[in-house]
Amino acid sequence: MGTNVYTPEPALTRAAIRGQQMTGTRPSAAVPRFRLLDGLRFLAALAVVIYHFTARDNSAWGVPVGQVFPEFSKISAFGAFGVQLFFIISGFVILLSAWGRDVSSFTASRVGRLFPGYWAGVLLTSFLLLVLWPAGKDISLTQALVNLTMVQEGLGVGHVDGVYWTLWVELKFYLIIGILMAVGMTRVRVLVLCLLWPLIGAMAEETGNPLLANLLVPEFAPLFAGGMLIYMVYREGASVLLLLALGFNAILAGYQTLGGHAQAIEHAAHVTLAPPTVWITVIGLFVIVAAATLTRLNRVPWKFLSMAGSLTFPLYLIHEYWGWWFISLGSPHFPQLAVLPAVIALCLSMAWAVWRFVEKPINPLLRSAVQRGLDRLWVTHADERYPTAPK
Repeated sequence: MGTNVYTPEPALTRAAIRGQQMTGTRPSAAVPRFRLLDGLRFLAALAVVIYHFTARDNSAWGVPVGQVFPEFSKISAFGAFGVQLFFIISGFVILLSAWGRDVSSFTASRVGRLFPGYWAGVLLTSFLLLVLWPAGKDISLTQALVNLTMVQEGLGVGHVDGVYWTLWVELKFYLIIGILMAVGMTRVRVLVLCLLWPLIGAMAEETGNPLLANLLVPEFAPLFAGGMLIYMVYREGASVLLLLALGFNAILAGYQTLGGHAQAIEHAAHVTLAPPTVWITVIGLFVIVAAATLTRLNRVPWKFLSMAGSLTFPLYLIHEYWGWWFISLGSPHFPQLAVLPAVIALCLSMAWAVWRFVEKPINPLLRSAVQRGLDRLWVTHADERYPTAPK
């Protein structure tokens, strides 16, 4: 969910990319933003928000949520598939932003983009659960501090907010992209990765190799890989091989979702998702991202979509427990149909505040600081390996 959309880099020749990797230069010229992807990210986050408030099990309304929204919850449960949309978009955008760059600039951009908003989210939610609303969830100060690392799941520590699980999945994707960048990103290697990564992940899951399956995230690998392949079509044009690889990942994503995320939604929202509906939803998400990037829709000039995209990450991070707390305060006194939009508006206001006063000023500073540190580390390493000959 930490993906941002981004001023894409122009397509570069392999020779230019090799030159950048050898000289350490970064791409310069940029093409217009994919503003529609910004809007899709915001809609995906809003769908997840509505799912958590109106379909997923929660005690905020004072009665089972299915009683509050008996019919609407059957529809809003599909908002949970916003996660699948996030991951497809992430595959497209992360490959776009990584192509032609070196590992240090990619790392700096990801750290600068993710951590300020994430730290704000952890601190705000921890303050809520430790001070204002301890009944909301039992967490400890130690747990909150470990969560600031973003790798708490790898350390066996629970998430302060359940939505953080997607960030752990994203970090594994970034690691895979970083390894690909380190060995050299080429068209052939990207294509091989997009075919073998989901396949090996599925095999590891099937054969009971927990370590490999945990690293390769088989349930979500075809979503990332499919997004990467959509970018390859954008970059190079459609070909039979790319389209077949994309179709393979879309089908595998539908199969994995049917056996994983869809069942989790059914359990959490007490709904039944018919398999054809799940298939149509997942395949439809690939079609939507392809339409937003491969057709004239990629030229949509509406700047308000970029503003909406800026709110996506903080909204996703802070909405769940703050929203449930707001609901618990308002639902005993006001009609549910008045409480729901008011709470969404409050969460959007908090997201705007995090963007305006945390992300906007700190993101570029942290990115630059990490970049300088990595550059110094690289220069020091190069000097140690290739010391200047004495005169």
